[in-house]
Amino acid sequence: MLRVNFFLFLKGLAMGAVNKIPGVSGGTVAFVTGIYEDLINSIKKINFISFKILFTKGFKSFYEEINGKFLIVVFSGVIASFFSVSLILDWLIQEYELYVFGLFFGMIVGSFYVIYYQLEKISLKSLIGIILGISFGITISFSENYDVGTSNIIIFFSGVIAISGMILPGLSGSYLLLLMGNYTLIMVDSVNALYFTLIELISFNFTFIDDVERLYLLKVLLLFTSGSVVGLVFLSNILSSLLKNYKTTTISIIVGFIAGSLIGVWPWKDENIIGNVSLFIPNFSLLETWITIFNILIGILFVVLLERLANKN
Repeated sequence: MLRVNFFLFLKGLAMGAVNKIPGVSGGTVAFVTGIYEDLINSIKKINFISFKILFTKGFKSFYEEINGKFLIVVFSGVIASFFSVSLILDWLIQEYELYVFGLFFGMIVGSFYVIYYQLEKISLKSLIGIILGISFGITISFSENYDVGTSNIIIFFSGVIAISGMILPGLSGSYLLLLMGNYTLIMVDSVNALYFTLIELISFNFTFIDDVERLYLLKVLLLFTSGSVVGLVFLSNILSSLLKNYKTTTISIIVGFIAGSLIGVWPWKDENIIGNVSLFIPNFSLLETWITIFNILIGILFVVLLERLANKN
């Protein structure tokens, strides 16, 4: 049981880390690592009925109803990643962006090997679902940036929208925040503000109370988190119903969506001063191109071997 929880925690770490990166979806990690349906169905159970159980039968019954142990272990990993793995990943992307995205690209390509076996059969309906998913994924990848403002209601709905990356494989919540113009404010400034505040609290330093900017950033994080919780519960209920009643079609669309979103993690790209991204074919005479290709192959191999190991056990 300890081994199972350890690997669940690692999956949560991976989900939280990649969900912070524009173009990569934490939902894709959940899907590839085999915890997607458990995650959706467990979150779905956080509703009026489960809270009625909490007040009538006690916390233990509520905890069992919502699969509490599973959720706590996974989301402990997600939260821990923001202050550990994601910080390391931020540094790696800053220093070795091409190689890191090559690895991500390979892992997502390799994930199709895993996802293929979740499709019961390729029919006309599932083929249409894949095409729809690819179309939507490509549309999102090539969307232009829009500055929607930073009012309280916008920040709240930013949380609702961004958490979709944790629930919908192939849809990057961080990338959607970039499109809205709020990525730096929420995913960098406010998270850093929380980190520094926690450090100061541990040192019994309360000077941040007089820091207007710090308090504003903490308010932003609170609104964003509230929106994320609402979005998490709302989206999980929708997706749980879809997986229950239209599993093949839903998975087909997810497969297509992941394929379409591959553009977002294509390693060779340029970004102009206003944030628009253009893709290009690499120069094969450069050593860094072949290192990146090697990382892509490593990413593919890693996911395929991980899937085979999981099936073996």
